[in-house]
Amino acid sequence: MTPWIKRLLIANAAVFLVTFQRPELKDYLAFSAQTALQAPWTIITYQFTHANFSHFFWNMLALIIFGPRVEARLGGPRFLGLYFTAGISGALLSIALSSYGLVGASAAIYGVSLAYAMFWPWERFAFFFLIPMPAFVLVIVYGVISLFGGFGYLQPGVAHWAHLGGYAGAYLYLTLLKNQTGAQRFRAKAAPVIPVPKSTEVVDRWKRIDPGALHPVNREELARILTKLDEQGAGALSSDERGFLDRFAASN
Repeated sequence: MTPWIKRLLIANAAVFLVTFQRPELKDYLAFSAQTALQAPWTIITYQFTHANFSHFFWNMLALIIFGPRVEARLGGPRFLGLYFTAGISGALLSIALSSYGLVGASAAIYGVSLAYAMFWPWERFAFFFLIPMPAFVLVIVYGVISLFGGFGYLQPGVAHWAHLGGYAGAYLYLTLLKNQTGAQRFRAKAAPVIPVPKSTEVVDRWKRIDPGALHPVNREELARILTKLDEQGAGALSSDERGFLDRFAASN
């Protein structure tokens, strides 16, 4: 369990226990279009407030499933930026398109799940614990459910637009993060251009890299790149990805 996932779980559990004892506090912490200007803190506090135990349990389970790997990939500060951007954007879209009051971490966790699907699209999950599907398909399915729900065709009483706002905020955040720093652009220009291999010999050498000899972080990155290689071909790999493979292939 990664550090900020632990802290978010503890914070959500603490708020749930307090509001279970004093239900009237939910109105003080919940977010709504009617009170947003008078209670601006609620755009954050609503994300830690849940309607009931089932609501709390399923949100925290999803956070445990998707969150640690995304936090490990982004690092703590950027993960928190993703989490709260998704939560805030969920609230803002809900103001624009819905009259529901908001409680729950769903928008933030939808954003985390989108990040997971963007980083590891082919990782498989069981939809409703029954139907296996890749992460990117799972995210699309939940997006479609939320879209139909937002127009009133499914699950009335659920803030579906907040879920979609979580997706939108997370996507924008990750897109900006990818290109935000001058240092990143400088490294991209300064990095040596590693040519795309013309023969299968180099690709075969990459595939012979022994994952067991690598640090777990490098092992995970190797699995991601080799999956991309198999699905899209060597031409789809970036210079950094080809350099990564060459470095570890040389040490084999």
